[in-house]
Amino acid sequence: MLSATFKLCCGISHEHLRKMTGLKRMALSAIGHDIRGLMSKGSHCLSSTVPDYIQRIMWEDPAVDQEHGSDVNSSWFSNMELSYVNQGEATLCGALGILQRQDGWQTETYQGKGELVLSTVLPRLGKVFRMEAVLGVPVDQLYYELFEKLEQMPEWNPTLSRVKILQRIGKDTLLTHEITAQRPGNLIGQRDFVSVRHCWKKETTVYLVGTATHSEFMPVQKGQVRAESGLSCIVLQPLEGDQCQTRFTWLLSMDLKGWIPKSIINRVIPQSQVDFIRHLRRHLSTTAHP
Repeated sequence: MLSATFKLCCGISHEHLRKMTGLKRMALSAIGHDIRGLMSKGSHCLSSTVPDYIQRIMWEDPAVDQEHGSDVNSSWFSNMELSYVNQGEATLCGALGILQRQDGWQTETYQGKGELVLSTVLPRLGKVFRMEAVLGVPVDQLYYELFEKLEQMPEWNPTLSRVKILQRIGKDTLLTHEITAQRPGNLIGQRDFVSVRHCWKKETTVYLVGTATHSEFMPVQKGQVRAESGLSCIVLQPLEGDQCQTRFTWLLSMDLKGWIPKSIINRVIPQSQVDFIRHLRRHLSTTAHP
């Protein structure tokens, strides 16, 4: 029963789990241990384990299994760098659990081009928004724009003033700093974020996840409000029957900090997702395939 629940929450078969890199399997194993503890207390929500798991592993010294060709070797990176990888992979597991949820989603907004934003409320994460859209470009082009060219995002997304990669850890994990733009009529005001971003590719699907973290490279700046992304997960999947179109799914939960009424936050976040897709569509329409 426990094993079946764990696989369902993470959306990963035993065969795929066997082929995972050492760090990914270690993250899943640790979360599975948390699930056992939560189930004994009557809880069944995978996402609620993620923050505790991240805190617990921050200073572990993980051993890496090289059998399946992981690009992260414990002899190459510091404990702190490995902790960032673990944070990214734990966040991925939490996102996979949320993506499995079929019930409890309510419609927030629906746009003319098919952008649909839903929401649900989860323990500890609070309100999670889920955006669904279809973009007329292949998955690899979106991966390139949203991960490999991350620092260029402010060139086409006017809601950002700066995105900086503070560290690259292997080829799939980034430590980043983002600053939102000051815009007239902005109800929230300028914010900055320090985040771990992690990429995972499974067959033709790409997962881009992110979560708030701390870094000595970017302490809180004087006069700047440091917001936190509890969870961000973008799923890029080829549209069935058309490899040139991508089904875009975006989970987002964040704490914007400051004295902002929840009613405003719950209106601003889904609108920011819609605005992001609008800016991305405009950018893609003028960008050649890499």
